[in-house]
Amino acid sequence: MSLCYHIYMKVIAGLGNPGEKYSRNRHNVGFMVMDRLQQLTDNGQWTKSNKFEAEIVQTENYLLVKPQTFMNKSGLSIAKICHFYKVKYEDLYVIHDDLDITLGNYKIQFGKGPQIHNGLLSIEESLGTDQFWNVRVGVENRPVRGNRGVPGVVYSLQNFEGTEVSMITKVIQQIVNDLIMGIVAR
Repeated sequence: MSLCYHIYMKVIAGLGNPGEKYSRNRHNVGFMVMDRLQQLTDNGQWTKSNKFEAEIVQTENYLLVKPQTFMNKSGLSIAKICHFYKVKYEDLYVIHDDLDITLGNYKIQFGKGPQIHNGLLSIEESLGTDQFWNVRVGVENRPVRGNRGVPGVVYSLQNFEGTEVSMITKVIQQIVNDLIMGIVAR
């Protein structure tokens, strides 16, 4: 396919950390959404791209991306993809965990992310802008927050447990439905 074909492509990128060790933790909810999206496409399995430092699935309307650079360097992969495919930043959707939103909820917002998120900071620095879509997936379910509770950096690397698994599974399906209806329809 020629480069010109990709100019109007949408990119949906889920943030997370590669490897089985991280696969079920809160910080990897972006990868979880991407895996569900991939299951619903007709284009098969994830393909490893060394050029983009990512796993990708290409469909007719969008490119699914799971950066393999680890969370805090996600911008390296995302920027390579956006520059190569000449993606308009308003056609970039970044799916990530958000401790500012309670578990069971999510928001899709343009140019607005959580207060602190190193994966997003990496993307913003690499692209030179925060003007892209944030799919903010709530993972906050701590009984005590702040200095007396589990620190956010520790909590986000813990696995979903018990009833949280069914809650996040339900939210992931809602997000996938919204993305498919919203992105494909645009």
